[in-house]
Amino acid sequence: MDTSETIALLKQTTLFSALNNEELEKVASFALERYISAGETIIWEGDPADWLYVVSEGKVKVAKYASSGKELIIAIFPPGNVFGEVAVFDGIPYPASAMAQIDSTVLGMKKTDLLTFLGQNPSVALKMINLLGSRLRDAHDRLRDMAGERVEQRIANALLMISAKIGPVIPFTRQEIADMSGITTETVIRVTTKLKDQHIISTTRGEITIVDEEKLRALSDGASLG
Repeated sequence: MDTSETIALLKQTTLFSALNNEELEKVASFALERYISAGETIIWEGDPADWLYVVSEGKVKVAKYASSGKELIIAIFPPGNVFGEVAVFDGIPYPASAMAQIDSTVLGMKKTDLLTFLGQNPSVALKMINLLGSRLRDAHDRLRDMAGERVEQRIANALLMISAKIGPVIPFTRQEIADMSGITTETVIRVTTKLKDQHIISTTRGEITIVDEEKLRALSDGASLG
């Protein structure tokens, strides 16, 4: 990946989108490309947070594991998403593990390089602090809201959250949507079948397309699916 491609990718991310081209060129200068095979772990929960990553190609799953070994998927990130940033900036170990869902490519930024850059560019550091604060508030709100949501709302919110990042065509399986929503695959299949029957979404193998965003938003706000 050349510098122009790296800058274009960084512009897609929430964390770096507010930076100008000169600032992005500096970040690109210490970003290292890394290929990850499907199933390969990129970061382990509890390890020192020495790297921040941006998904360039593929799909990365972030998960925690219970003492029983049960996996709880926190998020699945397509290209243009950052992970590991909260631990890097807070100076804490990684709170979850991340692995490639499919063959993927990521850009890695070493913590020491990133902090040196931010120390030399305090205005950039302030932009990132504001963005991180917003992201944490959104995450806390999401966790709070999930407790009282019906399964239809959870699925609608998951689809809308993903589409806000990558558009109406969502290359996620129903299993992945179930993992992100904290419900069973069978429930997702049942609900997405209803959504399809009502022409709110369309589905093909491994892909969901939002057809009627207005109706999906109404569902996420508490409307009944019927």
